[in-house]
Amino acid sequence: MDVWYESKGQAKIEQTLSVEFSFPVFFTRGLFNPGNPLLGEVCRRCEKGRRHRVLVFIDQGVATARPGLAGEIEAWFGLREAELELVAPPQLVPGSEVAKNNFPLVFNVIRTAMEHRICRHSFVVVVGGGAALDMVGLGAALFHRGLRLIRVPTTVLAQNDAGVGVKNGVNLDGVKNAIGTFAPPFAVIDDFDFLRTLPEVDWIGGVAEAFKVAIIKDRDFFDFLCRNASRLRDRDEGVMEETVRRCAALHLQHICGGGDPFEMGQARPLDFGHWSAHRLETQSGHRIRHGQAVAVGVAIDSCYAHEKGWLSGRELEAILAGLEASGFALWYPECDHAESDGRPTLLQGLEDFREHLGGELTVTFPLGIGQKQEVHQIDLALMDRAMATVRARMRVA
Repeated sequence: MDVWYESKGQAKIEQTLSVEFSFPVFFTRGLFNPGNPLLGEVCRRCEKGRRHRVLVFIDQGVATARPGLAGEIEAWFGLREAELELVAPPQLVPGSEVAKNNFPLVFNVIRTAMEHRICRHSFVVVVGGGAALDMVGLGAALFHRGLRLIRVPTTVLAQNDAGVGVKNGVNLDGVKNAIGTFAPPFAVIDDFDFLRTLPEVDWIGGVAEAFKVAIIKDRDFFDFLCRNASRLRDRDEGVMEETVRRCAALHLQHICGGGDPFEMGQARPLDFGHWSAHRLETQSGHRIRHGQAVAVGVAIDSCYAHEKGWLSGRELEAILAGLEASGFALWYPECDHAESDGRPTLLQGLEDFREHLGGELTVTFPLGIGQKQEVHQIDLALMDRAMATVRARMRVA
C-alpha cells in the first residue's frame, strides 16, 4: 500500500485487492443414490470435521419429473447425519420464466435461509434448471453477503453453460438479468441422470450453446458436433455427456483464463449470437426458449460473418446444417415482427446489447471456425441480408 500527496492538503491511498476463487465442477450419475459419497466430499472441502448444515431447494419442474426426488434427498442425508444436517425438508421453488420474472421469490429464498439460521459456514444446495439456479443463487448471494452455494444443474443448458458460470440474475420489467450478482458457487455437480427426464425442448436447448462456443473457440469440438448432430437430436446419452463436458470446459476456460471473469470490460465472447436471441425471447413472450433463440441468433450472426467474408460458404453451411440436424428451427414467426418504418424489430436487440455493455457496442463474430473477433459497428444492410438468408431456409416451428 502506497501513500503519496497529490497537492497540499490532499492524499491518496492506491491499493489493489486480489481474491482467489475455487469452484470445482464434478460430473457424476445418481448423486442422491445411497452409495454415492460425492456431495458429502464436496461439503468437506473446507472445515473438515465440522458437522455442516444444509438447506436444499428443488425446482418444481424437476420434482414433478422425478416425484420421489425429495424423499431420495432426505434418505441420502439420513445416512450421513453425523456429518451433514439437513435443516428442513427440501424446499420446492418455481423454475423457468416464473423464477426469472418474479423477484419476490428471491426474498422467499432469503427468508427461508433466515428462518433456518443458515450461516456463511452452511450450504445451500439448489437442484434445477438455469432459471431456478439463478433465482436461488441470487438469494444465496445476497443473504449474509454470500452463502456457500452448490449448484446441481438438471438441464443440458444449465450443465454445460449457465450452471457452471459465476453469474446469478433475474429479469425486471422485461429486461433480461437486470438484477444480479457475480458470485462464484462453492461447487457445481452435473448429474447426467437428470437429463433422462427432460422434454425435447430442454434436451436439445443446450446444444445451441455448444455450437456457439465451438464456433468461436474450438474447431475440433465443432466438427464433433456436426458429426453427431443427429445423435444429439435422437437422445444419444453418451454423445450428450461428451458434449456437456467439452462445452462446460470451454466456458470455464474462458471464465477463468479470459482475464475478465466478472465482465468489467465490454467484450462478451460467450454472448456470440445472443443480441438477437435475447430480443427474440422477449418478442415471443418467452414462448421461444433460450437455447432455441440462441440457435437463431448464431445462425443470423454466422450469415453476417459470411457476408463480411469472415466465414467461407462451406463453413457457413456446416453451421446451419449442423444446427438443423440437431433439431433446431432457424426462424420463427416472431422474427418477422417489424416496426412502423419496416425495420425488423429484432434489430432492437443491438441497441439493448449496446446499453447492457455500457454504451459502446461490442459484438463477437467468428473469424473462421474456431476463432473470434470483436466488432463495434454493424452494417445494417448486410445484417438484413443475413436475416434474409436464414429466413429463406424457413424451417419454422
